[in-house]
Amino acid sequence: MRTRTAAASGILLLTLAGCAPTPSAPASSTEEAAGDGHGEIAGAHELAEPALHLTTVDAEGAVHHLDLLDEESEVLGEIEPIDDLVSDGRYLFGIREGSVTVIDSGVWTWSHIDHFHYYEAPSRVIGDIEGSGLATVVVGEVGTGILFDDEAMLIDTPALADGQIVELFRVPVEPHAGLVVPLAEGAVITEPDAEGIAQTLRVVDADGTEGESIPCANAAGTITTVVGTVIGCADGAALSVGGQPSDWERIAYPAGVAPAASDFAGRKGRPSAAALAGDSGVWLLDTRGRSWTFQDLGEEIVRVTAVGDDADRMLALTVSGSLLVLAGGEVVARTEPLVAASIADPDLAASVTFVVDQNRAYLNGPAEHTMWEIDPADGARIARTFETDTVPLHLAGTGR
Repeated sequence: MRTRTAAASGILLLTLAGCAPTPSAPASSTEEAAGDGHGEIAGAHELAEPALHLTTVDAEGAVHHLDLLDEESEVLGEIEPIDDLVSDGRYLFGIREGSVTVIDSGVWTWSHIDHFHYYEAPSRVIGDIEGSGLATVVVGEVGTGILFDDEAMLIDTPALADGQIVELFRVPVEPHAGLVVPLAEGAVITEPDAEGIAQTLRVVDADGTEGESIPCANAAGTITTVVGTVIGCADGAALSVGGQPSDWERIAYPAGVAPAASDFAGRKGRPSAAALAGDSGVWLLDTRGRSWTFQDLGEEIVRVTAVGDDADRMLALTVSGSLLVLAGGEVVARTEPLVAASIADPDLAASVTFVVDQNRAYLNGPAEHTMWEIDPADGARIARTFETDTVPLHLAGTGR
């Protein structure tokens, strides 16, 4: 459950008269912009274009911020080493045994339905959230869900802009591999059976008060698309369009096709999401069309994501470290092995991941000390290569 980013060199800039600021100039006043509902906060400047970055955390916990426009890199802060990194495009959650560190990257994009606003503010390490075990984190606009071994939490996401970690609720749960998925109001918490397998989605209010339950056998994986929130179940996807118990729909798998999805990845703000299906298969979920498409690639795949473009492209990473571009049920491009050493190292393989945006995709190679910028629409062309002095162990895209 990770979010990723884009290249400044190929970005479509949306500029509407009477709404976008003069290039390179800050908004006339923070209060005026905030009053117009444009998503700005005190101390932030509105920009003419998104301040897109690749943010990485190395093995020692140093947080590096690479500006995709000028290719300059800076260190945002030093935190304790982490096992995983989750981001919504602004905030980063560094996950380790017993705690989660929250970081404000200081760059973000705010959607105004038919166009966007871009902001920059000082970055900072906000603080730590403590619990038992290795947490699972799901970031939402209103709340951020955190599941520790024996506690489910919902954090107030907007409060993070003020540098505050506000717990909306923290409730006990039976230990299991599950999720706390934030909704427009409240959240859903997975509930396990006697064997510790998540089988039910329990709807809870913002204060943790329990509501209705929704069947979801072997609940695993979630993503929020432009259509709604998805949670994977054994028989398909549970989709919440409005965030209320009555709004849940079921998108069933085609009968007898492939293993169920257990994780989802795709470009932010798009209707599609991709997931692995066994060793060699991939799923493409279209939440707008309420449909699944399965493709068997005939070789082992370790990572997949949806590009979310008009061609329904997906990116897949093979066990040999090569990047594939999929479209229309075919492999339309293949790179040479880029991350063979990283994939072969069991301590690094899980950290290799994609960041995807409108015109570019990014891939990190911890063992290779390299990140690649890829053009999926141009035969997986390597547009830029970023060599790093430190290990780009955990990767996220910020500023979008």
